[in-house]
Amino acid sequence: MRYWVPAALVLVAAGGSAAAQDAPKPAVTVVPAAIVEIAQSARFNGRLDADQRVSLQARVSGALLEVRFSAGDVVKEGDVLYRIEPGVYAAAVQEAQGALQAAEAARDLAQIERDRQAQLVEKGTVAQSVLDNADAQLKRAEGDVLRLTGSLERAEVNLSYTEIKAPFAGRIGDSAVNAGAIIGPETGPLATLTQLDPIHVEFAVPTATLRNYLEAVDAGTASQKAAVTLELANRSVYPLPGDIDFVDSAVNPGTDSVTVRARFANPDGRLLDGELVRVTLTAEAPAGELAVPQQAVQRDIQGAYVLVVNADSVVEIRRVTVARIAEGYAVISEGLKEGELVITEGANKVRPGVTVDAAPAGNG
Repeated sequence: MRYWVPAALVLVAAGGSAAAQDAPKPAVTVVPAAIVEIAQSARFNGRLDADQRVSLQARVSGALLEVRFSAGDVVKEGDVLYRIEPGVYAAAVQEAQGALQAAEAARDLAQIERDRQAQLVEKGTVAQSVLDNADAQLKRAEGDVLRLTGSLERAEVNLSYTEIKAPFAGRIGDSAVNAGAIIGPETGPLATLTQLDPIHVEFAVPTATLRNYLEAVDAGTASQKAAVTLELANRSVYPLPGDIDFVDSAVNPGTDSVTVRARFANPDGRLLDGELVRVTLTAEAPAGELAVPQQAVQRDIQGAYVLVVNADSVVEIRRVTVARIAEGYAVISEGLKEGELVITEGANKVRPGVTVDAAPAGNG
């Protein structure tokens, strides 16, 4: 039995087949699996901690003449930050100087008298008791000099306290007082000065990881110098590495971890006291390993896999074993060969067996 098929249907069917053949191939981006030098590393949460932090306070009372900084200024060691009216304290210094000079003159006179009486005793013209009295007067005069020397030094110290100086270089916060206020020791903190260069980061490392790292240091495959890098809150990477300078001697029993501290140069004050950061500890020197960009690796219920574009531009699935993730790469220990092209972008548009239009990453 023969069936008649309208010519229009034949034309529509033929046209649909041709359209399917002319459909554009899915575009994907590929990267060759390559040997990459990746250091053995581990990442932890850490917090920045300033080396020094001090609350400035007045040590003498008086009218505040001047505040010589603005909030947030970076100051040098020895910079004058506050000036208290010095008149009373300068006068106390002069008074102490005058008293000391008078005491020194009295001591010198007592010395002369003692020497004269000693000569008379030798000649037998005066009694020993007269010389003994002269000795006592000299010692009393010398005691007055010592006492008044201390008074002068105390007065000079009090005068020096009328200038409150930065004990170290750092960044200063807002002032709690303004010029014209009456301040003193009872006023409390005037401002906080924080040293930011250098600055430390503290982070907790699992005991097993720390042991592996310390063993690598002993073996010469790792170093405590330039061993730590930082990722800041906005995911930018701080350009200067840090040196490990402290490993705690006790394990935290609650977390089975050890506190480690690393020191960073911070000349521009970019690192802030108390900031939460991500810490990367490099445990071994870089070694060549087969790796692909981390985003090329996908997972399903069977495990990790990548999509590979073969020489005929056809997509293939490859089951792989990922040894570790580091520096944005997935280190592949099994399932992939060097030079094979893995899809890093567009994998959601294709499936195994599909012919694709593959372009190397970075082209465009």
